[in-house]
Amino acid sequence: MSDWNPEKYLLFKNQRTQPALDLANRVRSCQAKTVVDIGCGPGNSTAVLKDVFPHAKILGIDNSANMISKAKAQHSGLDFQVCSAEDLTGSYDLLFSNACLQWIPNHETLIPQLMGKLTEHGVLTVQMPMNWNEPLFRIIKAVAAKPKWDFKNVCFERNDTLSPEAYFDILSACSGSFEIWETVYYHAMPSHEHLIEWVRGTRLRPYLDVLNEEQKVEFEQEILSMVRDAYPFTASGEVVLEFRRFFFFGIFNIFLSPLLQCLDDRPELFSDWG
Repeated sequence: MSDWNPEKYLLFKNQRTQPALDLANRVRSCQAKTVVDIGCGPGNSTAVLKDVFPHAKILGIDNSANMISKAKAQHSGLDFQVCSAEDLTGSYDLLFSNACLQWIPNHETLIPQLMGKLTEHGVLTVQMPMNWNEPLFRIIKAVAAKPKWDFKNVCFERNDTLSPEAYFDILSACSGSFEIWETVYYHAMPSHEHLIEWVRGTRLRPYLDVLNEEQKVEFEQEILSMVRDAYPFTASGEVVLEFRRFFFFGIFNIFLSPLLQCLDDRPELFSDWG
């Protein structure tokens, strides 16, 4: 699997950063002194956290070396390192993750593990896209399922979420208190081609990685043809992408602390959590 491309990701910097800002503002009152931005990408969300928590010690982590290199170049005053969510060590007042955890499997154990890395009164706060029913993503799934692309034997990285009800049950079991909410962002795009560009560095990336150059063009054109039918132009001459995002935060539960630490040390013992 190829590494992430920060330039493609940042083509829509404002749209991708707004949910991070909304999420950070929701937990502004937690007065965090130690913060980790999990899946920080090119550092735009980490910069948001620095603005919201100016006196905190903030670390951005990502398992993409390309993203960390870009983050260090663009935000020289912030700390970044290559690290996965699963390999994070230590305890923190705020664990923050914007549009990352959908790429990591086993949320039934991952979320309790992250809760176990919080300090007393610490907060885990997360945003993940939930766009199962958006036409753009249904079209991608339908085109990719066609036998001619022969994706059936390709092992793709995960890019999915559980249901909101499942997260309610997980957080009920491992947090002292929590909140869950959703926001739909309406992104105005100047053309249908911009819809393809939006997903080229994210949702389309795993498919494009295994196609040759000619196949990539054909694959994208087939998606584009269907996208043109699904997204009519508005009166202003734009197309609108409805982008649903799922948010939650959970507060550390001191009474579960020993159990969560055991989960962090021996996750295999809790494979049926939730």
